[in-house]
Amino acid sequence: MSDLVAVLERHGNLDRFGLCLLHDHFPVASDEILVETHDSDARTLHIQVEKASTTKHAKASQWRFVKTDRSADGVESLAYQVTLQCTLASGCPGSDSRTP
Repeated sequence: MSDLVAVLERHGNLDRFGLCLLHDHFPVASDEILVETHDSDARTLHIQVEKASTTKHAKASQWRFVKTDRSADGVESLAYQVTLQCTLASGCPGSDSRTP
């Protein structure tokens, strides 16, 4: 953990990133994505499943690390997968708006 903290601190991101336990309450298909919205007045957070290709929620807010593989031409695959998205309008990190 201390190595990760050092990297985040070096890049000025200690107040932006953290760690969470990855777990599944239900299966999410490879063509689906979890979407986060909230109601500021009710102080509630909602997460639902949407089709990744049609969601209008385009701001990634949670990732999972995955093993990288090298293809036959030596190109390395991505080391992460987006698991949760939100919009700036829904109060996602980096948003000026706090209304759903």
